[in-house]
Amino acid sequence: MISYSLREHPRAKRINITVRRDGFVYVTKPRRISMRQVEAFIRECEQWIAQAQEKFSKLPKTSYIESSKKEYRKYKDAAHDLVARRVSHLNSFYRVPVSKIIIRNQKSRWGSCSHKGVLSFNYRIVFLPPRLADYLVVHELCHLREMNHSERFWTLVAKTIPDHRERRRELRRLERSLLPDP
Repeated sequence: MISYSLREHPRAKRINITVRRDGFVYVTKPRRISMRQVEAFIRECEQWIAQAQEKFSKLPKTSYIESSKKEYRKYKDAAHDLVARRVSHLNSFYRVPVSKIIIRNQKSRWGSCSHKGVLSFNYRIVFLPPRLADYLVVHELCHLREMNHSERFWTLVAKTIPDHRERRRELRRLERSLLPDP
């Protein structure tokens, strides 16, 4: 059996397996899923897990955390400037109240927002093509009006980004190279 760390997450919708760069396996499960189901799922994924561990074992060892902090400090201001410009431009259409923009060094998120109008973005947004950065900004602006991913939310997004589905797929393909292992 594979050694792993298990975490139960209240918002998880399915079992998620993550193999980190060091080869360790993390499993996240929804509350309603039993341990028997988790173990069955891990057995189904054994071959994929082994392939991921082997792939990572061939990579050079790096101190990603240290370089990530340096990189964050280096690009934080540029990211803030980019996001502020794009929020100003794109919000001219949506006209939602934005109280603050924060740039963070997040492991697994591109952006988030709060009910108070605070928009947070990952500093790595500066490395994205402009069309994907705009998608992220519009996504968070629309959340200030619709705090969910309902049909109404996606209709709002589509008003300025009609090809949002394609941009989202493109962003997911890029995530592996731009976001660190969680």
